[in-house]
Amino acid sequence: MKRIILVIGVLLMFGCKSESKKDVITTENIDVYLSSKLTKPYIDSLKLGVNFTPKGNYTSIISEINADRNYFNSLYRINAAKASDSASKYIYSKLLNDIVPHWYGTTWDFNGHTDNPNNGEIACGYFVSTTLKHLGFNLNRYKMAQAAGLDEAKLLQPKSDLKIYSNLSFIELKKRINSAYSDGIYFVGLDNHVGYIILKDKILYFLHSSYCDDEVVIELAETSPCFRSNIYVFAEITTNNDLVKKWINNERLEVPNH
Repeated sequence: MKRIILVIGVLLMFGCKSESKKDVITTENIDVYLSSKLTKPYIDSLKLGVNFTPKGNYTSIISEINADRNYFNSLYRINAAKASDSASKYIYSKLLNDIVPHWYGTTWDFNGHTDNPNNGEIACGYFVSTTLKHLGFNLNRYKMAQAAGLDEAKLLQPKSDLKIYSNLSFIELKKRINSAYSDGIYFVGLDNHVGYIILKDKILYFLHSSYCDDEVVIELAETSPCFRSNIYVFAEITTNNDLVKKWINNERLEVPNH
């Protein structure tokens, strides 16, 4: 128990702030580096059921989302259950098929905080907070990104509802996640990194601004070098009815005070 408390304390202290640059590429390790890049497992967009190619004008997409939220708000007053279920599916599709495709390849930097995809640099915390804000969540992207991973999770879901795992192999973690969650989008906080987990057909995909690849990527969590951690903190997004309701009603999301 003391070890778990200690590890959580580390996450609280550092969050995404202690990311370290990947190893310097030298003539001695260039072959290993290139091999790892070329052999990264291929992700089939059709199997995953999402679009990897950016489409449309990004500013227009954000405007359309805000307009669509007004529709869900009206529907919620008539049929709350139907509105919540439809909005959850809408959030899932809009994030993965409309917002994120524009961000793939955007350069990672520890201090990056661009508001425009593929124009400037983006840190892991800012990638999450900025895409959530553009998705229509009412939040301060700066305050969220600058918070520790645990506090970012608590902005999305009460601490009592978070799933926190420590010192598990990936096989055991995957088993726990599939037992606890259904298909959807989740926030994950690691020792020194944050991102999204996409759970689809029992497979975990890691979507993040990667300090291992120096860009925004989606990859299999199992083989991602950035997904290695002593602790994993999960918060529900698309499967979180309370959060979806807050999106529908444009309720403010705040980083919790200690």
